[in-house]
Amino acid sequence: MSFGNFAQWSIQNMFLRVIAATILGGIIGLDRGMKHRGAGTKTITVVCLGATLVMLTEQYIQVNFPGLANMGRQAAQVISGVGFIGVGTIIVSRHRVRGLTTAATLWASACVGLAVGIGFIEGGVLITAMMLVSLHVLPRVEHFVTRHSHYCNVFIDLEESRDLHVVMKKLREAGVVIDSMDTSESREAGVGLSVHMVLYLKKAAGRTEVYDILTKLDKVVSVDFL
Repeated sequence: MSFGNFAQWSIQNMFLRVIAATILGGIIGLDRGMKHRGAGTKTITVVCLGATLVMLTEQYIQVNFPGLANMGRQAAQVISGVGFIGVGTIIVSRHRVRGLTTAATLWASACVGLAVGIGFIEGGVLITAMMLVSLHVLPRVEHFVTRHSHYCNVFIDLEESRDLHVVMKKLREAGVVIDSMDTSESREAGVGLSVHMVLYLKKAAGRTEVYDILTKLDKVVSVDFL
C-alpha cells in the first residue's frame, strides 16, 4: 500500500490528511484516556491536528507563493511549542516523577501530525503503531525485568541525619549491599534527612524483607521502593 500520491497538494489530499491525523491522534488519545492520563483523546487529537495544519499551511505557501516558504521553520516551532506544553503535565511528587510519558506522547503525536500534514502518511501510521507497542508492551517487559533484578532503588525518610548509620548497619547485617547512596536535607515536617539508595539483594525477592527491616526502625519515617 502506498500513500505517495497524498504528498501532492490538492483539496482532496488535504481532507485525507486531516482525516488521517484525526484517526491517528484519536487512537493515541484513546489509549491514554483509557488509562486516565492527563492528556486524553481530545488533547492529543487537537495537538495532532494543529501540527497537521502547520504543515498543510507550509505546503500551501510553497505551492502558491514559491520562494516564500521555509518548510522546516514552522515545524521546528511546533516541536518546541509542544515541548513547552508537555512540561505542564509533569508532576514531581515526593520521590516520584509523573507525567513524563504523557509529555512524550504529546510531543510524539505532534510529530505524527507534522508527518501526516506533509503527506508522509506511511511514517505517521508506522510511528503510531510503534507508539502503541511501546506504551503497552514495554511496561510489561520493564516490570518483568525489575521483578527479577537483584538491584532496587529505595527512598528512605529519616527523622534525623544521625539515624542513617543505624539503617546502614541493619542492611549490612541482613546481607544487603549498598551499591550507591545519595542524601539530602528534607524540608518536610518531621523529616530530617532523605536518602536514596541503590541496593544489591542476594535474591530478587528480597524487597519484602528489606521493607520489613526498614519499617521496624523507630527513626524511619517512610520507605518507598521504585
